[in-house]
Amino acid sequence: MFIFTAKFNRKRAVAIVIALAVILCAIILVAGYLDRDKAEPAARAVQATGIKTNDDRVKYLRSFGWEVSENPVDEQEIVIPREFTGVYANYIELQETQGFELKNYGGMEAKRYTYEILNYPTGEKGIVADIIVYRNTVIAGNVQSTALDGFMHGLNENNTQPTS
Repeated sequence: MFIFTAKFNRKRAVAIVIALAVILCAIILVAGYLDRDKAEPAARAVQATGIKTNDDRVKYLRSFGWEVSENPVDEQEIVIPREFTGVYANYIELQETQGFELKNYGGMEAKRYTYEILNYPTGEKGIVADIIVYRNTVIAGNVQSTALDGFMHGLNENNTQPTS
């Protein structure tokens, strides 16, 4: 029979607990880093900040899986409404589901860029992506049909369920 005795040393116990905490944190960080490649396209999308050039805007839209025209089909200076009622209320809801806080920009001037989508899943033509940029930051975006009975949904290509 073996008997094992140990003397409790407070300093050594604290050092062991700290070492285990550091190892646990390192494991969590490494697991998060490795898991980011498995994230959905929306989570991997290019940051919405630092969007200064046409190439930045195209890269941003492509990060959602969209193949778009090399140049915008339309550029327009707009003023964000201060109050979102009616159709604008639905639009603000769509933007909030994507993580955009468009209502924080009420009354401010921004620029809307419209790009033709070349790879819409249904093969439908006349589908465009709009992004609204304020001071080099995308503050809103959507995909929509230009048809009279068209649809609109978020930028994430997996979200192909039209909303009115």
